[in-house]
Amino acid sequence: MKHSSLFTIVAIAMTSIACNSTPTAERTNPLLEEWNTPYGIPPFEKIEVSDYLPAFEAAMEAHKAEVEAIVANPEEPTFENTILALDNAGGMLNNVANTFFLIAAADTNPDLQKVEAEVSPMLAAHSDEIMMNADLFERVKKFYNRRHRAGLDALQLRLTEKTFKEFERGGSNLPADKQAELAEINRQLSEATVSYAQNLLAANAEYQLLLSSDQLGGLPQSLKNSARDAATEAGHKSEYLFTLNRSSIFPFLTYSTDRNLRKEIYTAYIERCNGGERDNTELIKTIIDLRTRRSQLLGFKSHADYVLDDVMAKTPKAVYELLDDLWEPSLNSAKRELGEMTEMMRKELNDNTAKLEAWDWFYYSEKVRKQRYNLDEQALRPYFSLDNVRQGIFGLCNRLYGITFTPVSVVAYNKECSTYKVNDSDGTLLGVVIFDFFPRAGKGGGAWCGEYVSMSMKDGQRVTPVVTVVCNFPRPSGNTPSLLSVDETETFFHEFGHALHNLFAQVPYKGLAGVERDFVELPSQIMENWAMEPAMLKTYAIHYQSGAVIPDNLIRRIEQSSKFGQGFTTTELLAASYTDMDIHTLRTAEGLDPVAFEQKKMNTERGLVSQIVPRYRYPYFSHIFDGGYSSGYYSYIWAEVLDKDAYQAFVESGDLFDKDTAARLRTLLASGGTKDGMDLYRDFRGAEPSRTPLLISRGFVTPDNGDEPEHLGQ
Repeated sequence: MKHSSLFTIVAIAMTSIACNSTPTAERTNPLLEEWNTPYGIPPFEKIEVSDYLPAFEAAMEAHKAEVEAIVANPEEPTFENTILALDNAGGMLNNVANTFFLIAAADTNPDLQKVEAEVSPMLAAHSDEIMMNADLFERVKKFYNRRHRAGLDALQLRLTEKTFKEFERGGSNLPADKQAELAEINRQLSEATVSYAQNLLAANAEYQLLLSSDQLGGLPQSLKNSARDAATEAGHKSEYLFTLNRSSIFPFLTYSTDRNLRKEIYTAYIERCNGGERDNTELIKTIIDLRTRRSQLLGFKSHADYVLDDVMAKTPKAVYELLDDLWEPSLNSAKRELGEMTEMMRKELNDNTAKLEAWDWFYYSEKVRKQRYNLDEQALRPYFSLDNVRQGIFGLCNRLYGITFTPVSVVAYNKECSTYKVNDSDGTLLGVVIFDFFPRAGKGGGAWCGEYVSMSMKDGQRVTPVVTVVCNFPRPSGNTPSLLSVDETETFFHEFGHALHNLFAQVPYKGLAGVERDFVELPSQIMENWAMEPAMLKTYAIHYQSGAVIPDNLIRRIEQSSKFGQGFTTTELLAASYTDMDIHTLRTAEGLDPVAFEQKKMNTERGLVSQIVPRYRYPYFSHIFDGGYSSGYYSYIWAEVLDKDAYQAFVESGDLFDKDTAARLRTLLASGGTKDGMDLYRDFRGAEPSRTPLLISRGFVTPDNGDEPEHLGQ
């Protein structure tokens, strides 16, 4: 009965597609077929935009049919016929959703955006319909109440308890009228977050700073070449185009000698979506109001209380304690940096009253770095060609884990993508990675890692994941390859750490695949530790023209300057973490002015200097308003406590590439959510994580200073 219903629904959907999309009536929806493609990747070359909405509709109906079969089962609820059946349900919907939303982030267009706006509230309603299905919840609850008498092993028990908690957090215990209210809130939230994201994407795409050749003072030739190519591609000959993409704006801010131009592009960057046609401030108020009302419906004081209840931190108090411990030393360090740069600026301008502004920070920071360490970041770029960095990452992974990478010829969603298969040391296929490196119209800013296909078990066999790493690195220009900065190099290592987390996954149940949000950055951030290690640099930092390995004197300068600028970097990170927590601990959004609220909390109350802006301001803080990090941006600094302490395990072994330590780390990565994150960490490290390595790495304490707080959460 279950299979018959499912196949009937899919067949009807396929017939509908054939009639509406292709006159021959022979075409079926590729998203709904079995993906008989190389390595199980989505059938990108066959997918049309018109396929997505019918595929979502069919997949949701299939998921409903699977749920209905569970509810209709006359047998007493068991782990197999209820918990496991639920865990296995929705596979088709997962594949469709993963494919659509990853492409919508990396390669969107107006038609895809229309689908996104339509399908997001549909998915919210679909989820609510399942979470608030009283008969389904009754089966789950009935088995949950006798779980300790059901002879479950540890993982079955954990999945049962996680499933029950998910239903509770989804509103299953609410009365019918409150469930209806919750469903409406979720629908409105899905619409508001999509609108927020599309405003930001449009604002990023619309801004153009077009310059002539006589306005390029101070800019390195590689940046000029990229700007010239970007202008040509946009239809502007003999001009140079700079955008709000990080690979364009931040090099411009770092090297342009024209202060007015620096001010113009920086102001455009920090004022995105703050007023005008793409204004996000009203949407922010709507989102905060809806999130606050939802959390209170579910019995929590605030959205932050609701989110943190299900992660490592547990409470806003624990998050604020970590941020508060780091705030004063980081801000004091930033103020010292400000003083040093102001002194240089005043000497340069011969003006003892000149004030350094936010748009001057990157420019004078680079000048101080060059003066103090004789280190010019542009002189480093030739050693970090994109191909060499990628091979360095592959080499590190082989050295640590014995895995290998081989390029494969497959059709991805964009011709610029490249794909590699990943094999374990015994030759077993671990999965594939699709790389998408360069900025383009329709691509979100920043960098991320995702899964088109998640690791799962099917008929006792491991379904290999299809992972994607998406970045916005400088494009090659002429005969010059893509050359990365140190920061971009570390970004690549970071995102590949996420990829390894996905590739190594070995979890028997989908419901145990995910880890806590404040644990998820550990696998990525620990990879960054190797990027600038001298022994590592010697393997991949090779000049793209001369073939020379990076010399020892440059490595020493990189090491000596590693703590330079950490005051600014940490302060802007903490500031963004604070603003996330501040707005999500509100009990009401009544009277909220997001921009004024940020100013009051950060500058008036916490003393943030005007020259430093939080890493993300509310109108363009996509991490927390449409990216899944609401009340979770602190995760980066929380996980850095873990990653710096975890890396010490390699340091203490006497070998940064120690295979035994790597094997223990791989066990942690493979375990997913089969245990609480802190338990997984203790299994790896044998102790609680210490904050000391983080404070040392950021230059806030010296190795022999033992006065700092010792453990995470204390």
